[in-house]
Amino acid sequence: MSNASVPPAPAPPSLAPSAPTLLPTGLRDALPPEAEHQAACVVALLRGFADEGYERVEPPLVEFEESLLADADSSVARQTFRLMDPVSQRMMGVRPDMTIQVARIATSRLAHRPRPLRLAYAGDVLRVKGSQLQPQRQFTQVGVELIGAASVSADVEVIRCALEGLSGLGVAGLTVDLTVAALVPNLFDLYALPAGQRQAVRAALDRKDAAAAAAQAGPLADLLTGLLAATGPARAALMLLTSLDLPDAVQPLRQDLADVATALLQQVPQVGLTIDPIEGRGFEYHTGVGFTLFARNVRGELGRGGRYQAGPQQGQAEASTGVTLYMDAILPAVPAPPPRQRLYLPAGTPVEVGRSARAEGWVTIAGLDPLEAVDETATRLNCRAIFRGGHIIELKERA
Repeated sequence: MSNASVPPAPAPPSLAPSAPTLLPTGLRDALPPEAEHQAACVVALLRGFADEGYERVEPPLVEFEESLLADADSSVARQTFRLMDPVSQRMMGVRPDMTIQVARIATSRLAHRPRPLRLAYAGDVLRVKGSQLQPQRQFTQVGVELIGAASVSADVEVIRCALEGLSGLGVAGLTVDLTVAALVPNLFDLYALPAGQRQAVRAALDRKDAAAAAAQAGPLADLLTGLLAATGPARAALMLLTSLDLPDAVQPLRQDLADVATALLQQVPQVGLTIDPIEGRGFEYHTGVGFTLFARNVRGELGRGGRYQAGPQQGQAEASTGVTLYMDAILPAVPAPPPRQRLYLPAGTPVEVGRSARAEGWVTIAGLDPLEAVDETATRLNCRAIFRGGHIIELKERA
C-alpha cells in the first residue's frame, strides 16, 4: 500500500482559547466554585428537612405528558417543553416544576402510607421561558410537601422549615409575605360578578389601584378597598383585616390567614412578616394561605408555597401544604464559604499520605509527572503547601 493511501493522523486538540459555546437563552454552565457551593447548600437544606421528618423522593426529569400535566393548571402546561418518546411514540414533557410530581407520587405510589405524609425533593426543572425576575429557564428547586393535613399548624410548620433552612445557610434579612388567594375569587362568586367585570377588577387589584378597583367592583367596592388597605406589616394589617365585615362564607379564609400570621409572629419573631390578602398572581391553584419568601438586598423571591389540593390521581384529592425554594435566587444571599486549602502531593507520594491529609481537611492535588518542577506546578495549581520529606511545607514559608 502506498503512503498516499494512508489517511493523515488527526491533529492534536488545540489548547488555545476558542469562542465560547453558544447556549440557548436562559441556560448557562455552572462553574467552580459556584456549582460546588450550590450542591452543598442543597445538601444542607435536605438534611434539615430530613431532621424534621421529611423523606426525600426523586421524580424523573421527563414523564408522559398526560401524567405530568394531569393535575396542573394552564400556566404550568404553557411552561412545559414537549418531545416525542421514540420508543412508545407518545408525547412526553420535561418537568417545569417538581411540586406536581411529588403530589402525583404521594397520591399514587405512596397512597398507602399513613398521613400526614412528609416528603422532600431537590432537582432541576426546565421552563419554556424565564421571567423578568427569574430569567433562567433551567434552575434547581428544593422543597417540602406536607400531604394530607389541612390546618394552620401544617401551614406554619412548612413556612418555619423553609425559614430555618434558609437561616441555616446564612441568609440574612428574611421576610415572609402572606396571602390567601382564594379570598377574592370567592367574593366574586358570592356577589356574582360577570366575567368581564372580574377581569377588570382583578387587573386593578394586581396593580394595587384602589380607585380603579372600587370603580369597577360595584357592590364589592367597599370590601375590596378595605382588603387593599389591610396590606403591609403584619400587626397593623391584621388589625385592619379583622375589622372588616366579610361574608360568613369567606371568614374561615380570613381566620386561617390571621392564625398563620399570629403563629409566625410568635415562633419566628426575628423574621419580617407582611400581609397582602388580595395577591393572587402565581397562587391560582392554592386553596388556603399562600406565602412568598424574600431576603434583604436580594432581587426577586427566594421561594413560595401554600395550601393546595394534591391529586387526584387515584381517589380523592388531599389537602396539602408545600414550599418550593429557588436555588438560583438563594445562592447570592448565602455567604460564600472560604476556599479549601490545597496540598500538592508530588508524583510517587504514598496513597496513605493523601488519605491522612484529606482527613485533616486538605484538598489534595496529586502530581502525575515524576520529572516535573514541583514548586512551579504547585504554585500554578493554586496549592498552599507541598508534601516533601515526610512533612507538609507551606509555600509561603518557603518563600
